[in-house]
Amino acid sequence: MVVVSDVDTRAIVQHIRSKGAMNAIVSSGRNRSCKAENPFGKVPSMEGLELSSTVSTQKAYTYGDAAAALRVAVIDLGVKENTLRCLADRGCYIKVFPMNTSFEEMEKFNPQGYLVSNGPGDPAVMPAMVDTVKKILNSDKALMGICLGHQMLAEACGIKTFKMFNGHRGINHPVKNLVTGRAEVTSQNHGFGVIPEETINKAEIEITHINLNDQSIEGISVKNKKAFSVQYHPEAAPGPNDARYLFDNFVNAVREVKEQAVTV
Repeated sequence: MVVVSDVDTRAIVQHIRSKGAMNAIVSSGRNRSCKAENPFGKVPSMEGLELSSTVSTQKAYTYGDAAAALRVAVIDLGVKENTLRCLADRGCYIKVFPMNTSFEEMEKFNPQGYLVSNGPGDPAVMPAMVDTVKKILNSDKALMGICLGHQMLAEACGIKTFKMFNGHRGINHPVKNLVTGRAEVTSQNHGFGVIPEETINKAEIEITHINLNDQSIEGISVKNKKAFSVQYHPEAAPGPNDARYLFDNFVNAVREVKEQAVTV
């Protein structure tokens, strides 16, 4: 274990704030080879790097009660188990699919809703995933995106993403729900975001949440669709739990899709 001491953490924070997010090495100081070998040259830039395929499940699997009334297909870009737990606790039977699964294959599960999960990497280099999200939107099924899933929904709606100067990490990030006017304490972990100007100019998109620290876009919904997404983590465990209502909203939309299918 390497322990850091006698460091002015405020100076480090100010340096990162002015210079942007960067790589760093923690060393004992006894070995100077790090400086000589320049290991930073071996670290690829996050910009243009697709990583979700390295963490996505290789095989589809189910989660929850098979007798549950509602079915949700989860596209695994790096999903957390607590996301699945939050859905199962609300009466959903879930099937988790590898990220490269076609929309047509997922439809065989007969889901009323889709959740596109969080995950690592640059959203701008995932065109196949964007095409899948477009097909979900066209199906008029319920759709929820979390973090990278939020960025996938934005890309599917023609909104570009960008690498942030400083990402959002950790808990206690204040977010304002523009629909209710309430503030939420959120957990976040992302270095990419959606371009605010492009989001504002999309007539079919409603901005639902903003970050109160830097005014970045934290949530959107698609007008006339049961589709929405957030940049932060409503499944965060342990907490904060201010955003758990988003799972309630999604499951209500899933239930509406099922009820509409029954009445047709």
